[in-house]
Amino acid sequence: MATPHDTENDDIQLSPEALEALKSFLTEKDERQHRFETLKKKAEEEDHVERGKILTITDFEEDWQHSQFWYDHKTAQTYAEDLLEGATDDTVIGIVSTPSVFIKIQEMKASGQVSKNLQVYLLEFDHRFELFEGFIHYDFKYPLRLPTWFKGKFDRVILDPPFLSNDCQTKTALTLRWMMKPWSTNSSNVRLIVCTGERMQGLVEKLYRQAGVRTTTFDVQHMNGLSNKFLCYSSFESKSLEWENIDTLKRVGDY
Repeated sequence: MATPHDTENDDIQLSPEALEALKSFLTEKDERQHRFETLKKKAEEEDHVERGKILTITDFEEDWQHSQFWYDHKTAQTYAEDLLEGATDDTVIGIVSTPSVFIKIQEMKASGQVSKNLQVYLLEFDHRFELFEGFIHYDFKYPLRLPTWFKGKFDRVILDPPFLSNDCQTKTALTLRWMMKPWSTNSSNVRLIVCTGERMQGLVEKLYRQAGVRTTTFDVQHMNGLSNKFLCYSSFESKSLEWENIDTLKRVGDY
């Protein structure tokens, strides 16, 4: 006599088309993994800067379970340029949960566009990125589990918290407040960029108000697209990052 469990298993059957699609997906995944391992081996034989010529963000498959969604080329390039504008070898830059921007900077280093001595650190959960010098394992659940010398040392930081939750956003903000130089410092060298879902706007503006962060008009785009609209917030303006006109928004709202 068949048990309910047996019946459930019998009911779960894939069509020939679904089986073929699954087979194709697994084959493609294996091929990507093999390619990455080959590139990783080659990169390990190069110095840290030259790895920027070998590995690009497309070599790292997005892991949706870890909420990984890479920026497209234009977005990553814009963020990298704004973080690097006016930076010197004494400027300390932090890239929090935004590896596509970090790798873009590595590419710029490798091509000679910027100094190879720039101090750039990637705070990231994914250990695949430890191939690069400057990788620091980071888990937002433990916001201060970082090297002690990080405290108050960073001039410029960009972050894109992995999850659209109050807990993730708040704990990441705690990390930022701890690692950055005082937000009250009147220096053009201190810059902060926050990128996250539109529905987190109220919380972001509250968490970073003291840093002078405001919503910008910049159009954030991801490599494979996202259904959730993302916004960019910054503590400064540039040719690419312009703050929303608050007066204009108020007038539109009045109607």
